[in-house]
Amino acid sequence: MLDTAYNVETPEGIDLRAQAAGPVPRILAYAVDVFYRSLILAALGIALAFADRAGVGIWLLCSFLLEWFYPVFFEVVRGGQTPGKKAFGLMVVNDNLTPISWSASLLRNLLRFADFLPFGYAAGTIAMTLNRDFRRLGDLAAGTLVVYRQQNSSERSLPQAAPLAPPRGLLMQDQLAIISLAERHRDLSEARQRELAELLQPVTGKSGRDGLHYLHAVGNWLLGGK
Repeated sequence: MLDTAYNVETPEGIDLRAQAAGPVPRILAYAVDVFYRSLILAALGIALAFADRAGVGIWLLCSFLLEWFYPVFFEVVRGGQTPGKKAFGLMVVNDNLTPISWSASLLRNLLRFADFLPFGYAAGTIAMTLNRDFRRLGDLAAGTLVVYRQQNSSERSLPQAAPLAPPRGLLMQDQLAIISLAERHRDLSEARQRELAELLQPVTGKSGRDGLHYLHAVGNWLLGGK
């Protein structure tokens, strides 16, 4: 089964997740950006039609800047999204899922000429097809990838565990720690959660997977589950 999930674990044990974008939405997003750039160049051509050779020179300069620096500007200044990527809910990030930098954006976009070879972005399309995370040559060189932009949600899902009343005499600080673990279970790797569960073993009397499941159940109870 094709899995487009991209996971990164931070040094703090927090799991960052994203969905890598495949060739089709990226090609469509690129087509939208080409359309916008073409409109801008057409408007400039009309405006500079009476400027003779100076107008041609200005138009060529603008054409060069739009071709190579239009995506760089939007990717860095507008949260990794050109207008085309924004239309399809995509964004460019570093491979550790941090915001893309100027240097990485410049490199990935300047290397589009390599992705274009031998014609029609054939090399880039083949690279995306063969790469698990759908990275073209520019992405591989710059350490970037294109993912789907996730919408922030105010609701946080709780662990899949039947609510269970906590043991008697559970201290308030321990209750707060268990509640925090339950609320952040999607952000923390399972290994990190088990490590935290081991700290409460003297209270729960359980360890490993059983201890973690028990804490999830108690956390659900403390958060109002019945």
